[in-house]
Amino acid sequence: MSALLVAACVALPVCSTFAVAAESNADQSNTVNSQNKKLPRIVVLATGGTISGTADARSAIGYNSGERTGQQLLKDVPGIGKFATITAEQVSNVGSQDMNDGIWFQLAKRIDEIFDRGEADGVVITHGTDTMEETAFFLKNVLHSRRPVVLVGSMRPGGVVGADGPNNLLEAVEVAASPQSQGRGVMVVMNDTIHDPRWLTKTNTTSVQTLLSPNAGPTGFVDPASIRFVTPVTDSRQSPYTLPAAGQLPRVDIVYAHSNMDASQIDHAVADNAKGIVIAGVGDGDVSKAALAAMERAAKMGIVVVRASRVGTGFVNRNVEVDDDKSGFVASLDLNPQKARVLTQLLIANGITTPAKVQQAFSATY
Repeated sequence: MSALLVAACVALPVCSTFAVAAESNADQSNTVNSQNKKLPRIVVLATGGTISGTADARSAIGYNSGERTGQQLLKDVPGIGKFATITAEQVSNVGSQDMNDGIWFQLAKRIDEIFDRGEADGVVITHGTDTMEETAFFLKNVLHSRRPVVLVGSMRPGGVVGADGPNNLLEAVEVAASPQSQGRGVMVVMNDTIHDPRWLTKTNTTSVQTLLSPNAGPTGFVDPASIRFVTPVTDSRQSPYTLPAAGQLPRVDIVYAHSNMDASQIDHAVADNAKGIVIAGVGDGDVSKAALAAMERAAKMGIVVVRASRVGTGFVNRNVEVDDDKSGFVASLDLNPQKARVLTQLLIANGITTPAKVQQAFSATY
């Protein structure tokens, strides 16, 4: 019987090591042994989420996120050891609604260390789906390596009928360990599909097919037997943004547009010392006249003002119903409000605050 070596490194100075028996059958034996070569090394960084949750009796679909560790998740995936030699580290154990700068910075630092020290060929991050697209987009813009980093989660907790976590985790390790993934950097794997962080978004509150890339389509597809990428590896990539030494990104608020909108939300963001404001505008990033005047006042104060849209698909273009050039605004293009916020935070942290330079950066992250 082959063994999957798992090292569980929690937020303590000591790492415990133990072996998890991998499923021993003829197919796995042929896959692992007949190749007669060393398996890729994968580090799983566990952060929590539904994938690490357990059911709760408060309702038929109730559960609590972040109750199981990374090594416990790996034990529940028969045959995962045929793809890689895996080590697991517990970075956090929270629902992704509680994801924060501290965990983001810890992930970025650890992933850079893993690749700089040659500890692994790829990384898998278990994560809740609610803010997965933001974490993936953040990492895409700050990591120094283009080696595969795959985020994965689930829509149903472990131990329930139809739990999707084990197969998602299997396929995430499969993608991270594949030679086809080298040079692709950060990806997300869910429900047999591979996504690029720029295009990915959560589209349904509970469906297992919630993660989609509506503006561009998926990067590829995966099942336990094969991987099929439908986009090429690209060489063009801007230099990663530097993280502030203080360990926290600048404050950027999202303001949601609606009918009968006044200036109060925007004025409050300014009063709260926001360095940037992202508008989740109606339609093509539009707002009421009162809100538009407040946005112009904020821009004149040196606050970065970005027009995004509350609509789920499409692009926010410059100078359509709003004169962005005159008002000093930035158009988010394809980025939804939550990802526009992340990019704005990184730009401000790196001293990029003029509308022209910020707009250039929004256009350069494809």
